[in-house]
Amino acid sequence: MLSLDKNIFQKGSDVRSWMVEYGKLTDELRIIVYTKPGFEPEQISDNTWAYPTNNRFNFLYFGRAYNIAKNFLKDGKFLVTSQDAMANLLALALKIKFKAKFQAQIHTDFSSLYFKKESLKNFLRFLVYRFSIKYADCVRVVSERIKKSLQTKNYPPAALERSDSGRGKLKTEPQVLPIFVDIEKIKNAPVKISLREQYPQFDFIILMASRLTKEKNIGMAIRAMRGVVKKYPKTGLIIIGEGAEEKKLKAESRKLKANIVFENWADDLASYYKTADLFLLTSNYEGYGRTIIEAMAASRAVVMTDVGIAGEIIKDGYNGLVVPVGDARTLEEALVKAIGDKFLRGNLVISAEYALLNLPSKAEYLENLKKTWENCAAKANKTGIGV
Repeated sequence: MLSLDKNIFQKGSDVRSWMVEYGKLTDELRIIVYTKPGFEPEQISDNTWAYPTNNRFNFLYFGRAYNIAKNFLKDGKFLVTSQDAMANLLALALKIKFKAKFQAQIHTDFSSLYFKKESLKNFLRFLVYRFSIKYADCVRVVSERIKKSLQTKNYPPAALERSDSGRGKLKTEPQVLPIFVDIEKIKNAPVKISLREQYPQFDFIILMASRLTKEKNIGMAIRAMRGVVKKYPKTGLIIIGEGAEEKKLKAESRKLKANIVFENWADDLASYYKTADLFLLTSNYEGYGRTIIEAMAASRAVVMTDVGIAGEIIKDGYNGLVVPVGDARTLEEALVKAIGDKFLRGNLVISAEYALLNLPSKAEYLENLKKTWENCAAKANKTGIGV
């Protein structure tokens, strides 16, 4: 497994716990983690190991990771799984050299025009994604939206074959496996922090929990709030998060005087969800939208842009309100509608609870993930798999 999450080396972290669970699905799990210097290789369970690259410069990652991987890929009976564009190139090199199987995991909607236009870096990532998944033995995506985008647009002709209907299709059918969210944990979590007690000046609280980066388009929410507070002066927007856009967004919110409060990121968001009145997501693109599921599990009404699981899990007007990407005016109208109609919010929450019943349990998620690995690795290893 090629990973960018250094929290794997942090004892007690959620991601480390997940690595232990993943290890139980395999004969052995070897995780190569992109890190800066300062980490040590570590065995984190009976059959699971984590290896830091400890590279001072980013361009050294590929060489370090390759040298680590070649120590245990010599028999060719491994599946290499990656969910980052650049790491996909390394996975492809390992596939070619050691005849390992390669699973590309797509967690972001890289075919979105917003993704490609956001920066030169994203455009390069888009090109790498397109190139690398042509050679993947299997592709796992986290939403139907991504699967559809791979099948219908922005895909290189060389990666297509002709179907009976004459239309192109992927040689490798993407497998949809949503991101697991522990719904019961959120439902049963006690309220430790009350937004209503912290901000008694607000009669209605809208919550956002997000990285403060360009793709999250927090500015759209800030602009929409200017009109919202004209209609409902005691409505507040609480934004929990940190990121490169923080200074800019705070300056914009002060200028508009739209009842907006910023708080630092918190790992335990259950209390925030449960003591807000509505959850808001305004991203330009999402692969999935974990926070939407978490807010639904906390019985909060949801307003979101048409990204990620919108249209798949969130149905506009049924269990949430969905607005076009970048449309601050329509967002303002949706927020005003939700704030003024308590009956509507109640119906959205009830319908959301039914939608959650269709999501996989932890055991089902792990079993489905195991199947994606086994199906991908079957030709390479007849007796089991190593990842």
